[in-house]
Amino acid sequence: MNKAKASNFKNSVFDHMLIVILFLLVVGVSIAKPNFLSGSNFANISVNTAVRFIIALGVSGCLITKGTDLSAGRMVGLGACIAGTLLQKADYSDKFFKGMGDIPIPAVLLIVIAVCAMFGVANGCVVAFWKVPPFIATLGMQIVVYGLCLVYTKAVPLGGYREAYTNIATGRFFGIPYFFIIAFVIGAFMWFLYNKTRHGKYMYAIGGNEAAAEVSGVNVSKTIILIYASAAGLYAIAGFLLGAKAGGASVNTGLGYELEAIAACTIGGVSTNGGVGKVSGILVGVLVFELLKSSMQFLRIDTSWQYVVQGLVIVIAVALDLRKYLAKK
Repeated sequence: MNKAKASNFKNSVFDHMLIVILFLLVVGVSIAKPNFLSGSNFANISVNTAVRFIIALGVSGCLITKGTDLSAGRMVGLGACIAGTLLQKADYSDKFFKGMGDIPIPAVLLIVIAVCAMFGVANGCVVAFWKVPPFIATLGMQIVVYGLCLVYTKAVPLGGYREAYTNIATGRFFGIPYFFIIAFVIGAFMWFLYNKTRHGKYMYAIGGNEAAAEVSGVNVSKTIILIYASAAGLYAIAGFLLGAKAGGASVNTGLGYELEAIAACTIGGVSTNGGVGKVSGILVGVLVFELLKSSMQFLRIDTSWQYVVQGLVIVIAVALDLRKYLAKK
């Protein structure tokens, strides 16, 4: 019995090896660079985590159903660009829509969500009805969205935003950043959706065994379309917030964010083999990934090598996930 417990403990540590290593890295950086633990640094990490968490929540539903979404980053960029063109100051010299009056910020957010959701519906339809593998379907959509964003913005960088918009990134409610509050509310809603609704049960059922779920009466096509549409809506919100944080946007906003989101989900226990994943785990995965990036910045590691490390983390995270999957077979 003791041997069995010891074996289970070793397997658990190995399965979570990446989190253990990154935790030790953070401890080491904290000792070497005491200002790493400063309030300002953790405030910056929390803001970055909030945006990435929202994106990862969108990707998670796709992964749980044995899919993926490689168009996430480009949809984030599209959302940021649409918001940017509609929320510039009236007197800004390079205003995108000259002569246009101020549109209420909530209305702009709804417009951004609606536009991105249409691309999400398209993703879902291609996957559900045409049976195109999600990897190929969303890769194609990634290029389509990027091209349309180029056409829409004419590749012109955007700026000159209204103060009420940028204040979303800097504002606080009783000392708590707006970004943190928004991410918390969205996270709580997604937890409820995943754990307490029929849609969530259908999602996990499809990820566990799609054929069995369909035989059991689950409308697989409708569920998949809703998953990709809601994911796109979350990317839109993330893009809207990212634009406020950066104070500007371009067609390259959000580039590569889908890979970070997939890595964060996998680190947090969302299986690429479907049927497994928790909102709490996704948050842990995003936080770990952000701490890794912040640690490398504090250690002044060359930016080029930071990309190398992030790429290796993605590969190792997926490899560990596959190991757990194969061990169960």
